[in-house]
Amino acid sequence: MAHTEGIGTPITNAFDAWAEMLNTRSNGRIDAQHFPAAQLGGLAEALEGSRIGTIQVTTAGPDSEEAIAPEIAALGGAPGFIYKNEAHVDAVLQGELGRRASEIAREKTGVEFVAYGETGFRHILAKRPVQSLADLEGLKIRVPQLRIWVDFWSLLGAAPTPLPYSEQYSALSTGIIDAIDSDVFSIEGFRFYEQARYLTLTGHWFLPKAVRVNAAWLDSLPQDLQDLVRSSAQEAFAEQRRVNRALADETLEGLRGQGVEVFTLPEAELAQMEARTEPLFEQFGSVSPETAEMIAAIRALG
Repeated sequence: MAHTEGIGTPITNAFDAWAEMLNTRSNGRIDAQHFPAAQLGGLAEALEGSRIGTIQVTTAGPDSEEAIAPEIAALGGAPGFIYKNEAHVDAVLQGELGRRASEIAREKTGVEFVAYGETGFRHILAKRPVQSLADLEGLKIRVPQLRIWVDFWSLLGAAPTPLPYSEQYSALSTGIIDAIDSDVFSIEGFRFYEQARYLTLTGHWFLPKAVRVNAAWLDSLPQDLQDLVRSSAQEAFAEQRRVNRALADETLEGLRGQGVEVFTLPEAELAQMEARTEPLFEQFGSVSPETAEMIAAIRALG
């Protein structure tokens, strides 16, 4: 198990719990070893390793499949504002659409999504206050190396800067970027607040984390161990989602205690952000009929 999530975050703790379940319940027939916080490489290396089987398990947002399976990427919060609240997230990922995404991932990427964790809604953490849409103008904000997020922030007037996740802290410290967008747990876990002190609660992107198991490895196991991998993953990450949601407000208060200034955008400003980025649903959906259909199905559940 290898991924880029920070040590001490709910999702990393869930992997610890899952590894223990596998080792104990398999009576040692599975030897699960857990390497968080990019110890075995960044996200690109983890994804590639999970596809070819050098790493059996990793986690990433479904949006990381944009190039291979764009219909899955829609479940990863792309484009922004696709998820309205946590109940909407559950209706999508714990239902038929989540199962369908796993089937597509197996077919196109060689991994099975055995469960879905989450890091929650993402917000803007900046080196200067962002209290309105106008404040985003020219803001150098780090984005994943995915076109949809470059387009998203460009429509909002910002200056999106594609960088690997692992480079965010140093890029903030050196001024390569002015801002990141992040969940509160990662801001705390990776200590991003040391470099950027202004947090604006936009909730523009909810990032589920698909728990990805190399399908060839999973298929090679005896049936009882296949069942164990799937059932224990579901158990561990159902608890992860519960903990993640329960601790979000507490973590936000902790960041305030570290000197982070927290802003809430007026509803009119958020509505304007949504309106400006609305064209991305059609643009992203134009990649394939399956992608347009998935976007429509997600939005219909909201």
